[in-house]
Amino acid sequence: MALLTLSDVTVRFGNREAARTALDAVDLEIAEHEIVCVLGPSGSGKSTLLRVVAGLLEPAGGRVLLDGADQSGTPVHRRGVGLMFQDHQLFPQHDVGGNVAFGLRMRGLPREERARRVAELLDLVGLPGAEPRAIAALSGGEQQRVALARALAPRPRLLMLDEPLGQLDRGLRERLVVELRGLFGRLGTTVLAVTHDQGEAFALADRVVVMRDGRIAQTGTPLEVWQRPASAFVARFLGFDNVVAATVQGGADGFADTVWGRLPVPAGSAGGEHTVLVRPAGVRLTDPAEGLRCTVEARTFRGSRVALLLRPDSGPVLEAECGLRDAPDEGATVGVTFAVEDVVVLAGDGRPARPVQAAAKQSSRTR
Repeated sequence: MALLTLSDVTVRFGNREAARTALDAVDLEIAEHEIVCVLGPSGSGKSTLLRVVAGLLEPAGGRVLLDGADQSGTPVHRRGVGLMFQDHQLFPQHDVGGNVAFGLRMRGLPREERARRVAELLDLVGLPGAEPRAIAALSGGEQQRVALARALAPRPRLLMLDEPLGQLDRGLRERLVVELRGLFGRLGTTVLAVTHDQGEAFALADRVVVMRDGRIAQTGTPLEVWQRPASAFVARFLGFDNVVAATVQGGADGFADTVWGRLPVPAGSAGGEHTVLVRPAGVRLTDPAEGLRCTVEARTFRGSRVALLLRPDSGPVLEAECGLRDAPDEGATVGVTFAVEDVVVLAGDGRPARPVQAAAKQSSRTR
């Protein structure tokens, strides 16, 4: 049985005549010890989902179950969940120890047991002996660790994180997200986190949920979502802009006719009218006399790689990437070919187009 189950959960804001649907019949299950990150742009419903699970918001329809028990009417403090907000919401009038011990004090734990648990947690999050420190004297990263220790203190069945690293600089976020995944793994914590940063989500999560307009657009492991975006929306949200309409001819040597010319597609791709994604790594530079002729419009250094913006003689711009030594100058003319392993055919209904063989197997099972 799943630890958390959302069944047909719907949330609306505003009066009946001008109601806005924030969550639209959402179904989601999270297993015990699983780390799930919910991604989406502002207004997609991800924070609303978190508030419903926490009990801070009552849904207009559907059910929220924890360990199979319906949480309708159950107040926040009786749900056994922990919640950590983006701004941490630490109590400035209390020191670090007082903040971490807050939930334990509310539960009536004896002073000695509280002190032992606080010391254990501060050591766990990398702040040993920090109990007497003032909150105002802490850095952003230290405040994040204190907020995490406070959320973990009551041993919640489910820990929920709302943009937990959103206020930190990128370097610190990248370090802390690795630490968090290791910490949750050691503790066996079940986690539901929401974020708009796909890099953060992909590094932290066992499973990623992408939301759009109050609905789940795609769910899967980070690798599955990255390799097979379910729609043009998901692809663009993940930062892929090489997305165009295509007429696909399936088969062993399939191809797609696009505004960029004829592209190879994976063997067994379904034929018909689709949308095609080409990852930047699959845009290969060659001699201008070969392939699609393009002009290098811009280039951006990204560590050991260079991102290129290429302007074809016809059609929309293309994003490509290459090594530092291979990067052409701005204004240079290059040729472009496409690597089949980085071409993804998306179905017209927004789902990844199934290979013909897989569709045939599914059809035979349902007859």
